[in-house]
Amino acid sequence: MSLIILGDQHSIANQFLNEIRDKEKQRDRMRFRKNMERMGEIMAYEISKKLAYSDCTVSTPLASLTSSQLTTQPIIITVLRAGLVYFQGFLNYFDQAEGGFIGAYRKEGGEEIHINLEYLAAPNLAGREVILVDPMLATGKSFVRSVSALLSHGQPSHLHIAALIASPEGLKYVQENLKVPHTIWTFAVDEKLDSRFYIVPGLGDAGDLSFGDKL
Repeated sequence: MSLIILGDQHSIANQFLNEIRDKEKQRDRMRFRKNMERMGEIMAYEISKKLAYSDCTVSTPLASLTSSQLTTQPIIITVLRAGLVYFQGFLNYFDQAEGGFIGAYRKEGGEEIHINLEYLAAPNLAGREVILVDPMLATGKSFVRSVSALLSHGQPSHLHIAALIASPEGLKYVQENLKVPHTIWTFAVDEKLDSRFYIVPGLGDAGDLSFGDKL
């Protein structure tokens, strides 16, 4: 497993993340969603540096030049519903990419947490670079469960896990249980999980903050 923590670098992303975490600024739902989308754009740009490129010729009004462009757009998969706004940031940059969706949710029971996966729509992943987008890498179980389901659509050449915030416990679980070649990208690795398996200090529930409380 390769781990890249973008928040270790000084950039405007840290300001956006601070606003996303701030419980007062979270009251402005539009601002929260916009910052989530911005973080998706920044993450997409950073991941783009690791993808394959090929030469191309561009004809300007004055001359032709040789440049480079993505050989193939990645496939971008998100987990409903918390990942939707973050996912849009990736689509803004990888604007010709194919997409996929996973309906997964946690089912709590005592000291254990189980992941129910009830929906999956994805293209053929065989031999492709795949970006799995979910804001919070908490226990890591939803990522491992989602990847296991995605393999029914083919083996990716490489998997990029794009989390806004991660926990040490989640990183450890993914490292021990995910056998697909992968890189984990995040802006921050926080302190721990609490008794409800939420990341501390984290930011709360990204889905509720984006779209409102669920029943």
